[in-house]
Amino acid sequence: MGVAERKGRERAEREQRIVATAREIAARDGWPAVTIRRLADEIEYSQPVIYSHFANREAIVAAVAVQGFGELAAALRQAGTSFNHRAALRSAADVYLAFAEAQPALYEAMFTMATGLHFADGETRPELRDAFAALAAVVTSPESGNEGATRTEAFWATLHGLAELERSARIRPTARSERLDLVVSAFLAV
Repeated sequence: MGVAERKGRERAEREQRIVATAREIAARDGWPAVTIRRLADEIEYSQPVIYSHFANREAIVAAVAVQGFGELAAALRQAGTSFNHRAALRSAADVYLAFAEAQPALYEAMFTMATGLHFADGETRPELRDAFAALAAVVTSPESGNEGATRTEAFWATLHGLAELERSARIRPTARSERLDLVVSAFLAV
């Protein structure tokens, strides 16, 4: 292995360690606790080393979010393996809400924090496109035609709203199943 390859691998490993540590701190203590200074202390790098990988905290949050979208895409692809459209929609909804509930700090990075990440434009990262495509594969049907992206956005927005309302304890946790039955029925009826 050449020097350039080794340095490239070491750089990627440092970057991954920074992202993993940010995720750990956020999961344990919340995102306000994730600072460049704290990251430097926890991973024993200097602050300039962290800044050589990420321009700022927002860029670190974006890197965490990108990982999360990859994980969500994998979970949604597995959920949508049913041949029955109703079962696939319900499975995707269950998986989405379980993901949001099990990893609240990661979900927050993906969907509520400033990251500079954008969907539906020329600069959309492949991981974000993949997560949207995994959900679209479940939501759309041959009858959807050109409305597939809009239907997927509406389903996603519905699930996100439910995830946020559940997270903030604004709706009854015991009624999740009934709510999801209504959501799936509504999407099948349109």
